[in-house]
Amino acid sequence: MNTAARLSAYGVSLALVAVGGWVVGEAVGPSAGETGVRGGVDTAHTGVHRGAVGGAAQHQPEGLASSKGGYTLVPADTTLTPGVEEALTFRITGPRGETVTRFDVEHEKRMHLILVRRDASNFDHLHPTMADDGTWSVPITVDDPGSYRAFADFTPTGAEPMTLGVDLAVPGEFRPVHHELSRVARVDGYEVRLDGELVPGRTSTLTATVSKDGRPLTDLQPYLGASGHLVALRTGDLAYLHVHPAGHGDTGGPGIEFAAEVPSAGTYRLFLDFRHGNSVRTAEFTLDTTDTGGAPGSPHTGHGH
Repeated sequence: MNTAARLSAYGVSLALVAVGGWVVGEAVGPSAGETGVRGGVDTAHTGVHRGAVGGAAQHQPEGLASSKGGYTLVPADTTLTPGVEEALTFRITGPRGETVTRFDVEHEKRMHLILVRRDASNFDHLHPTMADDGTWSVPITVDDPGSYRAFADFTPTGAEPMTLGVDLAVPGEFRPVHHELSRVARVDGYEVRLDGELVPGRTSTLTATVSKDGRPLTDLQPYLGASGHLVALRTGDLAYLHVHPAGHGDTGGPGIEFAAEVPSAGTYRLFLDFRHGNSVRTAEFTLDTTDTGGAPGSPHTGHGH
């Protein structure tokens, strides 16, 4: 899958929150209005896009439920045909069951859609378009069978930002991918290294460095206003979070810094989007909270768009 779209960054360091239990094959999750909250972070002043640094472990993280605060992600179909381009279509319904048509622009888009297979592979980041009746749609081709999780990341006008998730099925023989721990990714002739530790219960710094031909790049191009964007998923449950660079996020490199906080031990898949040479590429990493960063790990191949 080569469709690409990326987020821009605001403000300061972001907290990485990803906890929860394994959920497989559910098209509709539990209501997060009863079990989960975002954490009450004032994004206008802190720049935090998702999650709360304090008390995050007590609440359900984003993306594990299809409903929250009366809003529900409703896909038109929960089955996709492998190898065929088709429209992924969905609506967001509101507290009274109405189709929502008013959304705030956040990171220069009104809707961000992440699609990833349940084994934390086949990551894709999309920006659907909305019809007048509130139906969102984006063309996509899913080549590999399996169970996928679709995350809709949006802010209804007058409501809090939220991320809702549903499962989608792609019929066929499923071959799960095992991800070795890796801090180095290679994609289209670029090498990307992610340094730093994930320390449960404590904010720590992750630094991504993009190199080509052995030289760290200092001319990374802004994509929607950022030098890089990081999406983190915890393996096993796919609890979801966007994190963005510290500071203004458009330094051009060589190092792109992120602040991360994980409330519990575990393994995390991280997907870094960066733009250079007028193309956006994705570097993929697998980190464990027990990995201290002393060794690069096995290189992982990312993908370009």
